[in-house]
Amino acid sequence: MLGDLIAASHVITLEQLPDLVVKHAARVGWPGVLVYLADLQQDVLCLLSGRGPGAGGGAEAPPDVVRVEGTLAGRAFQTGGIVGGPTSEAGHWWVPLLDGTERLGVLRATAAPDTEMDAQAAVDLRNLAGLIALMVVSKRGASDTYARLVRRRRMNVAAEMEWRIMPPRTFATDRVLISAVMEPAYEVSGDVFDYAIAEETVHLALFDAMGHDTAAGLTASLAVAASRNRRRQDAGILSIAEAVEHALVEQFGSNRYATGLLAELNSATGVLTWTSLGHPTPVVIRKGRTALGLTCPPAPPMGTDLGMRPALSRDQLEPGDRLLLYTDGITEARNHEGREFGLAGFTDFLIQHHADGLPVPETLRRLIRRHLAYHDGRLGDDATVLLLEWSGPTPYRPARVEALAGLPEHSTAEPPLTTPWAPPARDIL
Repeated sequence: MLGDLIAASHVITLEQLPDLVVKHAARVGWPGVLVYLADLQQDVLCLLSGRGPGAGGGAEAPPDVVRVEGTLAGRAFQTGGIVGGPTSEAGHWWVPLLDGTERLGVLRATAAPDTEMDAQAAVDLRNLAGLIALMVVSKRGASDTYARLVRRRRMNVAAEMEWRIMPPRTFATDRVLISAVMEPAYEVSGDVFDYAIAEETVHLALFDAMGHDTAAGLTASLAVAASRNRRRQDAGILSIAEAVEHALVEQFGSNRYATGLLAELNSATGVLTWTSLGHPTPVVIRKGRTALGLTCPPAPPMGTDLGMRPALSRDQLEPGDRLLLYTDGITEARNHEGREFGLAGFTDFLIQHHADGLPVPETLRRLIRRHLAYHDGRLGDDATVLLLEWSGPTPYRPARVEALAGLPEHSTAEPPLTTPWAPPARDIL
């Protein structure tokens, strides 16, 4: 069935995907399979509607939107586990939809009357969800339907540019996990994050362009492009910073600048090499309970044309360290009472939630929700966080990676991260 689904998917549009899935999944005992995709802020799950007679997923009309908070579908999205309905008669199962470690949404699979949810059925649903996720990703780049579905309100031009150029919000290997969040999602104008891996080197970048307009988006986009262009010539950090400086000055004179943080992590040794160009310096959360600020000689932002060359800093990470890169919109923004969220509030939240056992992407999603609530849902500046966790010289076991990233467990029965709640009997984790 999976092979036939692949063969049929090559020349379809995203809008045709739900009907194709329903047609092929019904052959193997799943007559109603619905695709729900997470919105840009990961607050709700939105139905990707099909057009055929089987697109409804059953006799009742399915909801068009399901909230992430307080629902079975949301639990599957948050934890990475397959979650069943409250009664056996319901026959609905919610399955995480992941492209690698990027959370796309969930499937709602409705079983045939005689279908039992055993270990093999769980594996089959995970495989189906994995294939559908790859198909969604292969089609969404050419689909305005996808963009319209996952947006809940109008997006400005700067945000349109920036979301298109940034990498997935979550990525993991057996040595590192990288996850990022950014708000205000629809009005972001100057923040961008970037990362890439070349053999044992993990490249990280965070830029914060001056201003809150379309020009800020252009400045940030140019900074990312110049950084990638020089990095892909196998250049070092200082050469990359010089390339960004040159590109901004050439385009804008000295009228536009961007602060930035550029870093390289040797994933085999844990040596972190980095520099800050007018940007807040990184923080390391060690052993889940201590926040350590890193230091670097100061350097001006890129684009100022001051002729001051930045300096490199080197730090040794320890196994399990979490490296935090962030913009000042996280720490310096004030609420209506004039109080900052602050660096302490930022790191305390992550430390307090370290022991919750939630996947890292879910922890960051809750962090940004907390940040928005602190500011009554209105941010005056872009707020971006990029988190990297390093395994240490010994690669993580598969179960650990799965728990960190929120992947369904496939290869091992080892215990996941500490979990403060007992999953219901009908959850298959």
